[in-house]
Amino acid sequence: MASPASTQTCGSANPESPAPPDASKLKITHSKTPKPLQPVETLRFGQTFSDHMIVANYDPETGWSAPEIKPHGPITLDPSCSCFQYGGNVFEGMKAYLGPDGKARLFRPDLNMRRLERSCARLALPPIDGDAVLELIQRLVDLERRWIPKESGYSLYLRPTVIATKPGLGVMASDHAMLYILAMPTGPFYRVLKPVALFAVSENVRAWPGGTGGHKIAGNYSPGFLPQQTAAEKGYDHILWLFGDDRRITEAGAMNFFVVVKRDDGDGEFQFDMFDMYHLLSVEGLDLITAPLDGTILPGVTRASCLALAGDPEFQKESSLRLHPQEMVYTMSDLEKWSSEGKFLEALALGTSVIIIPCNKIGYEGKDIVLPGAGLGPVGTALRKKILDIQEGRTEWKGWGVVCP
Repeated sequence: MASPASTQTCGSANPESPAPPDASKLKITHSKTPKPLQPVETLRFGQTFSDHMIVANYDPETGWSAPEIKPHGPITLDPSCSCFQYGGNVFEGMKAYLGPDGKARLFRPDLNMRRLERSCARLALPPIDGDAVLELIQRLVDLERRWIPKESGYSLYLRPTVIATKPGLGVMASDHAMLYILAMPTGPFYRVLKPVALFAVSENVRAWPGGTGGHKIAGNYSPGFLPQQTAAEKGYDHILWLFGDDRRITEAGAMNFFVVVKRDDGDGEFQFDMFDMYHLLSVEGLDLITAPLDGTILPGVTRASCLALAGDPEFQKESSLRLHPQEMVYTMSDLEKWSSEGKFLEALALGTSVIIIPCNKIGYEGKDIVLPGAGLGPVGTALRKKILDIQEGRTEWKGWGVVCP
């Protein structure tokens, strides 16, 4: 099960916050030129947006304005705004799925909203009430329901964003803000679910103790663009971020990272087929390992869900897996050792966009750690299938799928 550090708490970031954006005062301005839906096979992540977006503004004297659903389009800001000068920007990524009953569902949106609250608080942005934002998101999903593809693996991606809009130069917290929520139909991040190769780096770091790595902040992402280019030039798909002199494993690109390892004290047995994919002969003795939430790791929704599923007796029975979820510090030396001993079985990258994808190669100090198989192994396959079934409404699971009214 996930450790106490993974637990998401409810309630807004500041109990004395001014009134949140009020959905009862929502104004709706319909687009006069609705766009035609495009074939799902042509959808590319981040390229096609729905007809409408939501906007609300915060002023320190009047609080949050009445939110408005309006046609998707440009926003106007003073070029001296804090968001441009000092990076006061936070966001969330979440999806609405269309179930077999025709209803739209969000996947564990409470975790996204709590994280949004914490991210705003970390950048000293005007406080936001996640429950109020969630109500607005549901209203937008309802209006844009036609944009949710019916095909499995497709969804309506939602991007709630809060930016600092105080005009004028000055290194200080912004007491003005804008909330906007975008929606876009999207398909699988990777059209073919094939393994990705990782390039381990320690000369650059994604996050550091006391920093902002545990929050969904825009400034966390652009510093990774140059190392990513370097990795691509060397033939790798993503960065495996290391930290410290002991080369601790943290994250993969902009995703959380898990490994599956045969336990020393377990009796897990497996064999390899002609495609170098392992198959379990017995189900005991597999650790599912990821880095702990120490402030440098983003508390991902997919991450928390995989940890919870892995330790759940009902899921273990359903999947015929007996996993031991572990949040622990582990290093490149550990990966090298487990690989040399034949215990390193799967490496998984997780996130809202990709759900779960396999990693089959890790480049480190001029050598590659090569993992078995040409796709997801038994653990990654079981976790991915279960999460997709919940997201797409084929199964109910502990209230994780929230139906939009």
